Amino acid sequence: MKYDAIVVGGSFAGLSAAMQLVRTRRNILLIDAGRPRNRFAEASHGFLGQDGVAPAEIRRRALEQLARYPNFTLLEGEAETAERRLGGFKVGIVGGRLVEASVLVLALGVTDALPEIPGLAERWGRTVLHCPYCHGYEIGGGPIGILASSPLAAHQGGLLPDWGKTTMFVEPGIVFEEEHHAMLLARGVTIETERVVGLIGEGQALEGVRLEDGRVVQVDALFAQSKVSIASPLASQLGLELEEGPQGLHIKVQMGSTSLPGVFAAGDAASPMHNATLASASGVMAGIAAHRALIEASLWK
Repeated sequence: MKYDAIVVGGSFAGLSAAMQLVRTRRNILLIDAGRPRNRFAEASHGFLGQDGVAPAEIRRRALEQLARYPNFTLLEGEAETAERRLGGFKVGIVGGRLVEASVLVLALGVTDALPEIPGLAERWGRTVLHCPYCHGYEIGGGPIGILASSPLAAHQGGLLPDWGKTTMFVEPGIVFEEEHHAMLLARGVTIETERVVGLIGEGQALEGVRLEDGRVVQVDALFAQSKVSIASPLASQLGLELEEGPQGLHIKVQMGSTSLPGVFAAGDAASPMHNATLASASGVMAGIAAHRALIEASLWK
């Protein structure tokens, strides 16, 4: 069977794209490997109508709703290859299965590479965080740390004092522009230049950071900047144009469309800004763009 559209990736962006497409009465296949970026977070915050709900529960509800449509199919597996073929695309699944569709929507997600500090990776998504709008309120006004491993930390430093007393731990080699340094001081941020060598706290809880000189600075949460990479080889296999963002490369899109006709992209792998609401909205846009491409293709038959 050849599907009208294949959506690769079953987190917020891919699910939103699939919902738009399935409601057009087209035959839609969603391929999901089950490794969403937000699997480390206990709850999704700031997402209208879903505030405080676990990401896994949001995905479960969405799949339950999609399953009500007879023209929707879920394939639990990992897409490992994609190629353009006459009249559409062929996608290879780990294990050898091949599926075809007229258009593709890539909601591939990203993989985070974190600073190599003992205790940091284990707390990612719980007390080591990346987005103040997603997690700042829950810190409860306590002391906050920022691990400044890139100049991007100045942006976070300007925001975080609204959520608590903020200390910025500047990694060696990181230098801020003079205006950014002045802004941080004006916002009451304490700047600490001693290297962070470890995190302190039971389990995933965080009580403080240990510095190279032996001092311990109390923090209830630590914000960090990860480097990201697209979590699938499909974009490079298809030769999609990429753009450099502040955290790494992402797929270049315009209103959901990529540089290759018939291929659309959404979510964190197609944006320099990462947020649940933005991911869902970009999925809607990509789904609508894919439907329009299907209509245009039918007119030329």
